[in-house]
Amino acid sequence: MESTIRQILKNHNIYDGKITDKVVSKLLTQTEIQNSLQQIIEAQKKIMHEAIIYKEREEFADAFFPIINANSKKKYEFVFPMEQFPNIRIKDVSGLDLAGLSFEENAIKGIPSESDTYDLKIEFFHVHDQENVEFKKAQLFVNADPKDLWKNIPSDEEAPFHKADEVKFKGNFSDKKIVVASKRGRSHAHEGKFRDDDFAVDELSDSWNIVSVSDGAGSAQLARYGSELATQSINDYFKNKEVLAELNFHVDKIFNNEKNVSEAKQEVIKILYQGVSNTFKTLSEKAEEHFVSLKDFHSTLIFALLKKFDSGYIILSFGVGDCPINLINEDFSDVKLLNTMDVGEFGGGTRFITMNEIFDDSISSRFRITLTKDFSKLVLMTDGIYDPKFITENKLEDIESWKVFFEDLNGKNDDEAKVDFQNDETIDEQLLSWMDFWSKGNHDDRTLAVIY
Repeated sequence: MESTIRQILKNHNIYDGKITDKVVSKLLTQTEIQNSLQQIIEAQKKIMHEAIIYKEREEFADAFFPIINANSKKKYEFVFPMEQFPNIRIKDVSGLDLAGLSFEENAIKGIPSESDTYDLKIEFFHVHDQENVEFKKAQLFVNADPKDLWKNIPSDEEAPFHKADEVKFKGNFSDKKIVVASKRGRSHAHEGKFRDDDFAVDELSDSWNIVSVSDGAGSAQLARYGSELATQSINDYFKNKEVLAELNFHVDKIFNNEKNVSEAKQEVIKILYQGVSNTFKTLSEKAEEHFVSLKDFHSTLIFALLKKFDSGYIILSFGVGDCPINLINEDFSDVKLLNTMDVGEFGGGTRFITMNEIFDDSISSRFRITLTKDFSKLVLMTDGIYDPKFITENKLEDIESWKVFFEDLNGKNDDEAKVDFQNDETIDEQLLSWMDFWSKGNHDDRTLAVIY
């Protein structure tokens, strides 16, 4: 109380000294003065209590919260930094429902549906004055989903050689399974152009299976038809039972490790070569038939012929162009590229099945004969997949890159899109959905085939 009296005296220009000490001593002996002082102290406490509440509320009201931008159709969460305001509680944030978001536990959460600027009203109170609720304004910016900026114009169904803008397939492949999906790229969809990729899968006689994939050149006028012809033609060639019978004859020698295995391998390559040569011939004849240049059909081509034997699998593969075929071993510890990739050497260009110059002395290097006891995955894809997912061709033989790729397929991606190779009832639909992933600058057609 003494300090309070001295402060009152000081406020009235009565400063400390001997006389002031006596005055204070006299005042402290008076009951009425003591009661008045107690009231003053209580009033001061109340004033300070209310002042602190008002001050902390005003500080929160004036504080600028840089609410981070959200992205349309992407999972979003923003936690208010309330550590600096320990006595303030946010009761609710109105205006979030328009964005498809909600407020809970000091955080804005959800998946915003549309891009826009949303005006928010933050409802808050002080823990020592919960009945008085106040409001502060804020804004939330939701950026547009880049996908929404791209048009999806259907291709002309009346145009010659029209085909579906996206296709999916699932089925058996020897004693394993296969899933394939092919999707028109955003660059083509934006302009209403055609899907230039294509694939074909067939179960052949005598336990053989074949899958082929082709990427039509974007600069070729009828690439959509060229890729279709290439995949169908190579598959049709091996539907011939006489061709398969001859192939079986030489493959048996290889598996049985008979004498002249190298000679048997050469015979197998000759048969594969005949199939590729027949495909080139088919494309040439169709070009003449439709009065167009063979360049108008420019397309890459990869294929894998597979057969299961008691002791393992034989995989016969071929490739021209920049599409890879990869074999991943049974315990996912090693990966092999089963075809020649036409990249780099030609300054970023590629080669096509429609080019006569590929049929030179080096063509035998394009064929592979692979024997394996078992495998976990056999993968064929176009550059619309491997450009964004592997970036450089050297990563196609890096097992760690493949582990990341299959983690991506398993749902570890921005869209949380999962391709389930275990519960695979709708795996073809899942793969087609996964293919809609966003990758800046990578909007080419996408085709992916996985034997598992």
